[in-house]
Amino acid sequence: MTENSPTAFADRIDATGVDPVRDWSARRTYRAADFRPADLVAAKAGRRVSVVLPARNEESTVGVIVEALRTELVIGVPLIDELVVVDSHSTDTTAAVARTAGARVVAQGEILPALGDVPGKGEALWKSLVATDGDIVVFLDSDLREFDTDFAVGLLGPLLTEPGVVFSKGAFDRPLDDGRTVLPAGGGRVTELVARPLLATHWPALTGFIQPLGGEYAGTRAALESIPFAGAYGVDIGILIDLYEAFGLDALAQVDLGRRVHRNSPDSALAVMAMHQHLAVLERLQRHGRVAGAAAPGDTLRLHRRDGVSGEFVSESVAVAPGERPPMREVRGG
Repeated sequence: MTENSPTAFADRIDATGVDPVRDWSARRTYRAADFRPADLVAAKAGRRVSVVLPARNEESTVGVIVEALRTELVIGVPLIDELVVVDSHSTDTTAAVARTAGARVVAQGEILPALGDVPGKGEALWKSLVATDGDIVVFLDSDLREFDTDFAVGLLGPLLTEPGVVFSKGAFDRPLDDGRTVLPAGGGRVTELVARPLLATHWPALTGFIQPLGGEYAGTRAALESIPFAGAYGVDIGILIDLYEAFGLDALAQVDLGRRVHRNSPDSALAVMAMHQHLAVLERLQRHGRVAGAAAPGDTLRLHRRDGVSGEFVSESVAVAPGERPPMREVRGG
């Protein structure tokens, strides 16, 4: 039984009377306001920082985010050394807008072309490790509205100031726009209905993370290149689990970033995202020896809706097989 296994985790709670999740949260949860950009510049101590925005058809938001980061944290305070947008086959002006705002734009398909190009966010993040050279890499979603550069500052805080921390993940409120009103929370439906129960069942040590599927997080290059990246939307939970398994809970932190506003997805899209979570978790249950081998998982999701013209139910089959990419250090031959 390993120290990180669910059984060991439960036994430790029973034996000590201390809730390790609560203890970790008290020590490793920070606020973005705890960190000042100028102080973090001094704390870099020669380390380079790369900020990556994966983007697909985000022309309405990516330019605002890039311009804010460049103005405040590249020019104003030299905290960010490299600002890169990985364009994931956009069909709009995302690449041009990002480039005009001051980012270096790299087409996802042009990175490691010999290894092919798999659609989805996981591929963009994985390939960004080749397109950047920072010792610390910050990932920010490019569909954020009401963007605040404190997102980047906060995520960098623990990595630059706390020895032993290799990963920091954003925590935030997610408003839900239901088409009639905007609710202050409830925007993370896949998080609450899928990811959180899966973690509670199989990785209870990670239940202290407020937004396990949030796309705002940062890590050391060494840590990120040591783990595989799940495809598509499974990448966020996959990174969290694999870094926990590799480095332990105390090497991970979360930072309260306040409020995160982005577009909300329809249920059909959320169903596909949910399946990505299941597939990423299943892969990790098997890889880390938490379940015995089982039959291969399904790779097709059937969605149902009532047709507005005929009044009959119609179905659609969606192929969902995002796959995995190996640790980048293996690809680099290190």
